[in-house]
Amino acid sequence: MDFAGKELRRSPFVIIFILIMLKMALFRQFVFHEISFINLAADAAAVLVLLCICELASSAKWRLTVFALLNGLLSIILFAATIYASYYGTIPLYSTLSGINQVGQIKDSITSIIQAVYYLFFADLAVMIVLYIIGRVKRKPMNRSKRIARPLYVAVAALLCVAVTSGLVWKNNAIANEIVQADKLGILGYQIASAMKEKDALKDGSAESIAASLGELQSGFNYTDEAAAAGAPNYYGIAKGKNVIVVQLEAFQNFTIGLNVDGQEVTPVLNQLQESSFYFPNFFQQIGQGNTSDAEFMSNTSIYPTGTTAMSTGFGDRVIPSMPRLLSGLEQYVSNTFHVNDVTFWDRIQMYPALGFTKYYDKEAFVNDNFNGFGASDVEMYRVGLEKLGQLQKDGKPFYAQFVATSGHHPFKVPADLQRMTLSETLQGTQLGDYIMAMNYSDYALGTLIDGLKQSGMWEDTVLVVYGDHFGLQSKDNDPAWVSEQLGINYHERISRFNIPLFIHVPGLEEGKRVETVGGQVDIMPTVANLLGISLAEQDHIVFGHDLLNITNNIIGMRYYLPTGSFFNNDILFVPGEGFEDGTAYDLKTKEPIEDFSQYRSQYDYILQLVKLSDNYANSLPKRSAETALSQ
Repeated sequence: MDFAGKELRRSPFVIIFILIMLKMALFRQFVFHEISFINLAADAAAVLVLLCICELASSAKWRLTVFALLNGLLSIILFAATIYASYYGTIPLYSTLSGINQVGQIKDSITSIIQAVYYLFFADLAVMIVLYIIGRVKRKPMNRSKRIARPLYVAVAALLCVAVTSGLVWKNNAIANEIVQADKLGILGYQIASAMKEKDALKDGSAESIAASLGELQSGFNYTDEAAAAGAPNYYGIAKGKNVIVVQLEAFQNFTIGLNVDGQEVTPVLNQLQESSFYFPNFFQQIGQGNTSDAEFMSNTSIYPTGTTAMSTGFGDRVIPSMPRLLSGLEQYVSNTFHVNDVTFWDRIQMYPALGFTKYYDKEAFVNDNFNGFGASDVEMYRVGLEKLGQLQKDGKPFYAQFVATSGHHPFKVPADLQRMTLSETLQGTQLGDYIMAMNYSDYALGTLIDGLKQSGMWEDTVLVVYGDHFGLQSKDNDPAWVSEQLGINYHERISRFNIPLFIHVPGLEEGKRVETVGGQVDIMPTVANLLGISLAEQDHIVFGHDLLNITNNIIGMRYYLPTGSFFNNDILFVPGEGFEDGTAYDLKTKEPIEDFSQYRSQYDYILQLVKLSDNYANSLPKRSAETALSQ
């Protein structure tokens, strides 16, 4: 043991390099489900650069300590990245660290997905500490020639590795698919490539030039047929002057709508709402790194998340054109937003004034009935909301209200005394069973809001928009074939997972209408604006979505949870590989793979240009200077 300790002190470089590379291989197995030794070479080059820097920057006395700290830091990064990838299905970026303060708020979700095998990243650290303690002996001073030669060799090695890493980044920088790029570059090289892309997105571009480019781009896609385009917009202004309530349901997937489990309706409230509302069954999530907060951002702005940062964090210091701002300026609406968590969660304290909300209600406004880790239940949130909105109604003030539901949050644990379904033994204790129970409760809670609106007389004067923020079921815990078998549906790991519902109830609409056109969260604002009789074009309001009631064809991009370049149109879901040719396409109706998708090449190029223009527009938005933060 003493000999091992001495060797560790004498040659930490090689030993630490081997240990870190073993962890890189482990990470690749966990995340990419294979170990490509060619791609592992990219990890080796990046790791060698870090080790060479540590070697050159530290004295012989502290070298082992520095290497050990680097090993420990990379172990923590790989451990956290593995958990993140396990939950979100994508590789975290350095910008993800901006959300590190959110961890405490979702600790129940995090602890539920950690697997014991992930702790292998730290297996060597305890051994190293023991060896270091036992082997604390004086190191023999090296002769002068070694002191001169070793730094030179290390510097040359560092430069060579920097050259290799730079070459790999340059060669693979054009790959839009983040997963493929991360696989080829390794987690460290991937961070460099992402930083370069983000820097490119920050290039100057005025709103006027972006609007012109957007108009030219969109003119090349046939969103609607000539007959539909010839007349006045469908349903234009049928809800003019009405209040608007937008309810964002946590983790609500569309397959639950109309679903019966063991003879029980999962969503009886939404099933009934469908009978008198516009219902969009082919509607999909488009969120980025900000998850729920990105969904809030999109529904209010019709701007794509950049994918490299939560929009609330990266753009909370801007003046963002939005539905609250539009209604405040044109119609003098009061805009309130309700969320049972602390307003600092996901930097909403910055996002809400950026979006132009009048007032927010967060944790302190609600009685904590300890529903889950966030605190108050949806029922409590709606109770407070009805009280506040009822007062606005009495004061004669039109309102735009946003409710961010949380009772359906992962890990989907509904308190036993509030469960409203009885599940079979097959589903009990499974994530699928817990999810069904949580969605059923979320649906019930929404019913209390609708009942309250009817009882208070606000129902006939209010447009109700209800949509899901993102998927709920985790792929690793729910094999699609098993889900399909248990529920008697055709559940697809991508199409069904990212398919969320959208309902829009308009007073006076005698019967419901099922709108089959594909859509996404960027389409919510334009659709609602049309119903309220607001022409976004006349207001010079730049949006990247479309009014779903006035188009017959649509295409929407998705990134982060799918690689950039992925899109849904009325026919397919397309997911690129390294590029278009090696991508994969699925038929939206049959959910089966399509072998020949060459006809969609132009749409792949189109969506890449569209999201790039959206990024440029977001970056062009002015900073807030004179505006003050909101208060509760």
